[in-house]
Amino acid sequence: MNTLNIGKLTLSLMVGLALTACGGQKQGGDSTAASGDNEIVIGFAAPLTGPQSHYGEEYRNGAQLAIDEANAQKLTVNGKPATFKLMAEDDAADPKQATQVAERFIDAKVAGVIGHFNSGTAIPASKIYEDNQIPNIAMATSPTLSAQGFKYVFRSMTSDSQQGTVLGKYAVEKLGYKKIAIIDDRTAYGQGLADEFEKSAKAAGATILPRQFTNDKASDFQSILTSFKTEQPDVIFYGGADTQSAPMIKQIRRLGIKSPFISGEMTKTPTFLTVAGPDAEGVFTSLAGFPLDKMPKGKEYETKYKAKYNQDVATYSPYGYDATWAMITAMKQANSSKAADYLAKLQAMDLDGVTSQHFSYDAKGDLKDVAITVYKAEKGKWVPVDSISTGSK
Repeated sequence: MNTLNIGKLTLSLMVGLALTACGGQKQGGDSTAASGDNEIVIGFAAPLTGPQSHYGEEYRNGAQLAIDEANAQKLTVNGKPATFKLMAEDDAADPKQATQVAERFIDAKVAGVIGHFNSGTAIPASKIYEDNQIPNIAMATSPTLSAQGFKYVFRSMTSDSQQGTVLGKYAVEKLGYKKIAIIDDRTAYGQGLADEFEKSAKAAGATILPRQFTNDKASDFQSILTSFKTEQPDVIFYGGADTQSAPMIKQIRRLGIKSPFISGEMTKTPTFLTVAGPDAEGVFTSLAGFPLDKMPKGKEYETKYKAKYNQDVATYSPYGYDATWAMITAMKQANSSKAADYLAKLQAMDLDGVTSQHFSYDAKGDLKDVAITVYKAEKGKWVPVDSISTGSK
């Protein structure tokens, strides 16, 4: 055989091997095809670097705890004992990076995805998952996510239309705030929550001052806060993360504005209490679900979480845990890690979870069993003051 023929044969073998490795079929989410055994890969996406990394790390901890428990139970999927693996990727809370992460998951043939964390990342990534038939359970709360009509999209937390509606009504009817100032960070999450809060507060009879805006990279808010010195609203609502709400409340107090401050679940964090310090006192926040000690399996989860990570449960890990177990349970019930087989089981899921005894979905992928808890910062701790259950929709 001459040198030319040897070269052609070598090239042919290399191409054949490459095509075998790639599989030639992106759709369907069959992770076992990629690994060649019964290792089932589940993708995970959240900010793991940058100012929101504390959210993503805790969220990932919950998902990993579920993975570890499933592996310890040696569950049967695809007709034999399965090993689950979490493929954790950092989307840095950036929409462009999120779509790149989604493409990596498709190339890796993951069986499903837990995440993304932020609405601004989950919404663009969801189109990629839908086109490639990959179920994904997002933490994101923007109503837009489920309004797209995608059948592969689910949530692990209430939508802003649920939380914002409850919080706006509560602020007016229970806390007695009538003149309300609203600021949001223009992200899908922050603006969406503020929009729903505003609609609900108006419906309850509140007067809304001209809306103010910032962004999720800002640290100086004095220009938008100055007008509140003369207006002295009954309350200031902020839609956004603790990276802005903590310095914002400090600047509010430094300007001599005495108005109470209220925000959503991304402010209800240990980080906010630490950064805001004494200025956190009296701040109200809301969070989907009941307080950890009132969750159906909250105390049991807290014990397991502390034993594994040697830290307290902050906010998001129970939701990541339930979402991961819901996906794994659907695969177990279908005896398959192929999305075409287990999607119907996920759609019909009724999981006895940590966050809810009925972790289940409506036709849009929103959670049916909805509760909102209002918290108040008192002496460096978040203290639950009221829980509002809206029941199954």
